[in-house]
Amino acid sequence: MTPLTYFTLVLALGITAQWLAWRCKLPSILILLAVGFGFGNFTGATIDQYLVASDVLLSAVGLCVAVILFEGGLTLKFSDLKESGTPVFRLCTLGVVVGFLLTSVASRYILGFDWRVASLLGAILVVTGPTVIAPLLRHIKPSRKIGNVVKWEGIVIDPIGAILAVLVYQVAIAGDVDAAREEIFRALGLTLLVGVVLAFILAKIIELLLKHHLIPDYLHSVFLLAVTATAFAASNAIQPESGLLTCTVLGIALANQKSVSVRHILEFKENLRVLIISVLFIILSGRVKLEELQDALPDGLALLAILVIVVRPLSVFISNAFSKQVTFKEQVFLSAMAPRGIVAAAVTAIFALEFEHAVHAGRLDKAIGDVTHQMVPIVFIVIVGTVAIYGLLSAPLARCLGLASKNPRGILFAGAGQWVRLAAKALKDDGHDVLLLDTNYDNIARAKLEGLPAHRANILSEYVEDELELTGLGQLVTTTPNDEVNSLAAHHFIHVFGRENVWQVAPTDDDAHHQTAVAAHMRGRICFPSRPKFKRLEDFAARGGVVKKTTLTEQFTMEDFEKMYGQEHILLFRVTEDKGLQVAYDEMRQPTPGTTLYAMIRPQDA
Repeated sequence: MTPLTYFTLVLALGITAQWLAWRCKLPSILILLAVGFGFGNFTGATIDQYLVASDVLLSAVGLCVAVILFEGGLTLKFSDLKESGTPVFRLCTLGVVVGFLLTSVASRYILGFDWRVASLLGAILVVTGPTVIAPLLRHIKPSRKIGNVVKWEGIVIDPIGAILAVLVYQVAIAGDVDAAREEIFRALGLTLLVGVVLAFILAKIIELLLKHHLIPDYLHSVFLLAVTATAFAASNAIQPESGLLTCTVLGIALANQKSVSVRHILEFKENLRVLIISVLFIILSGRVKLEELQDALPDGLALLAILVIVVRPLSVFISNAFSKQVTFKEQVFLSAMAPRGIVAAAVTAIFALEFEHAVHAGRLDKAIGDVTHQMVPIVFIVIVGTVAIYGLLSAPLARCLGLASKNPRGILFAGAGQWVRLAAKALKDDGHDVLLLDTNYDNIARAKLEGLPAHRANILSEYVEDELELTGLGQLVTTTPNDEVNSLAAHHFIHVFGRENVWQVAPTDDDAHHQTAVAAHMRGRICFPSRPKFKRLEDFAARGGVVKKTTLTEQFTMEDFEKMYGQEHILLFRVTEDKGLQVAYDEMRQPTPGTTLYAMIRPQDA
């Protein structure tokens, strides 16, 4: 197989696995690992055949992980910590200590590893990581508070685990803690100093450059990509393994500065993250041989069971003991949310190589090197196992605990005019989640008097996305009288709900010439059949229109429905058994028996 064929297949398989995971509603990492392992063992082709030295792969993997952590840092806002700050701090300090000690003890006395290898494995497996957390959160859609805890922990804990692994390696090389004490403190201090100081200096420079428009817009994303790579390389050159901390802090610093917006950069990084994850997991899982996996299977499964049943629950409950900010149900969910990802795989590969170099240099016994090689397949088993267990368990558990909705199909209405309140009331009375936003005080007051959940807020404000609880909501319908606001809001929330679930009322220029109408890609999908404009909807409601629910049957079909109400009705929503609540639109398929329709009709027809 030529290098071109190999890399093309890796890319194609990675994206196919992502699509397959989306279609099957499974964690993407699980499909990627299975596809990569099968590809590597079926074809016999691995990345090692196309690289001169293993150091090249480790450097590339490290750089990719740094980009992922930087992108993760860009999503972390300090405002998220109002409710979740204490549990995040406890999980990333006391939780790390508990997890490290328990995993090290288990590796030493159950797997029989030398204490140096056992401690290294304990340090590596404290990490979780955004590569697996972000897709799972997107799949589960838990409440904002618990989602923020998991997101912050998953990103912040990765560089902590890498630093801890460095310190363990220093002790292993020295032979004992006392001999390595000075080196440990020096390495820890230098890592923190380099990581934090360099990150803040770079963040301030980037902020000033963007604020004064010294970087053209089209270079923003690639410029920050280059800066991230430079920061990672420079940090590691000054202090080994400090680069991940630098890139994480750099992302957090940029996300929380107020001078310039970095949202457009975040969108680019999200796309890049999907590409990196797809390629890396295919490549790394392809390096694990079937025979290695079979040899390590008993030890790997034993460690997996200990991590899931003992280590994670104890880490969560001990670190959050006597805490009033996390409920018992939330702690149960956190106990079932610790999948390992690319950082664990990458750090394991790096330190397996470091131990091998130390053995060749005579600083460690050969027996240590032999045991170290077992870490790679064991960590692979742990990654697959934790992703499978938590990926399949966490979503139903979150729903059972009341921390997530089964299939969030509720509707966020941007606008709370009279016809919107009629529609929202009909949906809410039938148990569907709705939320109304409007800047008009009178509209919000009327909505609340009618028993509807409503907030006086601008749909384009940071408050809506950063602080408003959107649990149970899976669709956006922009219904303000301002077409430009509707278009901007729809375009802005595509990354939250997905393009297929973002709608807007037909604008006044809907049937205008393309020279004078707003471009279609700048809008959401136009909702409701016949594409009624805001004025028609509002006038219909003002004349006494009501929203009626009708369930189609074999005897009363869609044709009968249209004959009964003629042209004097506006079909708004439909509910089907397989898709749930959906916005009605022009090109939708003919509704079948069993479909429930919500339509605005004349009062005399009611």
